[in-house]
Amino acid sequence: MGTAADRTSVWLASKPAAPTRRRSELPAGLDRERITTAAVRLLDTEGVAGFSMRRLAGRLGVTAMSLYWYVDTKDDLLELALDAALGELPLPPENAGHWSDRLRALACGHRRLLAAHPWLPALSAEYPNIGPHARAFDTALMRVLAATGLAAPARTGAHLAVSRFLHGCGTARQAPEGDFHFALDVLVAGIEAHAAPTVP
Repeated sequence: MGTAADRTSVWLASKPAAPTRRRSELPAGLDRERITTAAVRLLDTEGVAGFSMRRLAGRLGVTAMSLYWYVDTKDDLLELALDAALGELPLPPENAGHWSDRLRALACGHRRLLAAHPWLPALSAEYPNIGPHARAFDTALMRVLAATGLAAPARTGAHLAVSRFLHGCGTARQAPEGDFHFALDVLVAGIEAHAAPTVP
């Protein structure tokens, strides 16, 4: 797998337009969305170590080379799969309920997501989380923190604390259910202790 040090993210790469191909040359029923969805499912069953373009092609009933008509590299596809999985996380509507309820919803939803896709932490550490679904999640989190009453500088620290929590204690394998909810209570209480007392 590539890293940020030796490759450009699929979300940042500026690539020349692909050469025009006749429709008859394209693999029937194949497109980037279908390939990405299949990649997520393969990662669910085989993990990152067991993922390969050949295995993915076998599941789709095409040749491995057919996949490269839609993605340039395996790394690009793994980035797409990472963001596609993050897109399964429901985001609380803005200003819907108290901020602590929205934060709990985000944290519990993230925990469930990691339980469904245990390969996510490994890819999140390997690739930049800058796809559209990752950015939507971060925007939702920032809106929650803005509603806490914390001063802007303090929100930066709170964002770091929540992010660390989600990628640490938030993983189903690392924290039993009871420990997870206790840690979440402590996190919420810490934010409340530093927030303005007039927050509704």
